[in-house]
Amino acid sequence: MAEDFGGAGNGAGTDAGAGQGAADAMRDAAERARAGFSDHVLDPARRAGEALRASGQKAADNGATIGLKIIEQAEQNSREAFEAMREAAQAKDLSEVMRIQGDYLREQGQRAMNQAREMGELIMQFGRDAVSPMRSGNDKAD
Repeated sequence: MAEDFGGAGNGAGTDAGAGQGAADAMRDAAERARAGFSDHVLDPARRAGEALRASGQKAADNGATIGLKIIEQAEQNSREAFEAMREAAQAKDLSEVMRIQGDYLREQGQRAMNQAREMGELIMQFGRDAVSPMRSGNDKAD
């Protein structure tokens, strides 16, 4: 009878060891799954969020820069207009007023084209700058 108990005890010990091994294997599999999820889902999502935040900050900064550039251009245009009015007020005759007005209109047209080109280039550069953190974030994920 003692042999029966000894035999049963050895079998139970083996079953417990097998159960522990299965639990360890499941724990290892769960840890690998968690690491894989972190590597393939959480980290890329975190990088994408950081890139979006950086792009949003750049967009806000660039919006302020564009606003200041518009004010600078408006100031320049106003100075030029007042200068032309002063010259016209000091003109000796109507032909001189017409020449001053023609010169002002020609210069203002050229200035407007230059200002529009400058704003377009500024906006394009800001667009590239705003997208670059997102591109570099995607490069890291690949």
